[in-house]
Amino acid sequence: MKLNERSLAFYATCDSPADNAGFLYKRGERHTAYHRRWFVLKGNMLFYFEERESREPVGVIVLEGCTVELCDSAEEFTFAIRFGGTKSRTYVLAAESQAAMESWVKSLSRASFDYMRLVVRELEKQLEEMRWGPASGCGGCRQLPGSWKPKPSGPEQSLEKLPALPALLPKENGCAVWNNAPGADRLPDTSSCGGCDSEGNPRPPPLPPRRRASSSEAGSAGAATAESPSTFCRLHEQYGQEVARLRQDWLERQRGPRP
Repeated sequence: MKLNERSLAFYATCDSPADNAGFLYKRGERHTAYHRRWFVLKGNMLFYFEERESREPVGVIVLEGCTVELCDSAEEFTFAIRFGGTKSRTYVLAAESQAAMESWVKSLSRASFDYMRLVVRELEKQLEEMRWGPASGCGGCRQLPGSWKPKPSGPEQSLEKLPALPALLPKENGCAVWNNAPGADRLPDTSSCGGCDSEGNPRPPPLPPRRRASSSEAGSAGAATAESPSTFCRLHEQYGQEVARLRQDWLERQRGPRP
């Protein structure tokens, strides 16, 4: 993008927010006298005007490849903007107070694109750590990129940790069989870490596989089922006779001895 004096003047005086603005004393390049100027910092460009109400800047300093540091001078609260290279100019500025000097040094040190690039890299690193989790965590149990979501808190977190149950439990001989859920007979997944799922939450212990009856046990169970009607009738008749006998004895005791 090409920039000329007109575009720079418009950018310096437009209504876009400034990163910092205020009066500073600037030392001349040829003469060592300090002149009071109105400075406006926008992005990596430091504009300075003769007066606060001036419509055009006197000059601009592009803050790339420079360092901002304090310097010794006859004036108080002095700092310098130094550029690399033997023929590069050093700008010496002085603030009106200690607080103003610290504010300007901080904002000027953060104005370059090099600093912004470092900030972006650090933010990207923190984002990756949030997505993948700490490396010292679950021994390689990490989420896939793009699958990160914020951890729930409170009741939502406790509900998510509960194991999922089938909507309708199958029944066997009238009794619910918990490990008849689909996939219960499969071996547990050992591809990830043994104690957590893809989100790092503790995984419930696997259900034991259902014991299947052998052919001999199935035959004995079938025989017992076949004999159950006759056995029940015999027991019913035996206990029925005993109950009838006890009832007869009770009735005779209620009537009393015969005269």
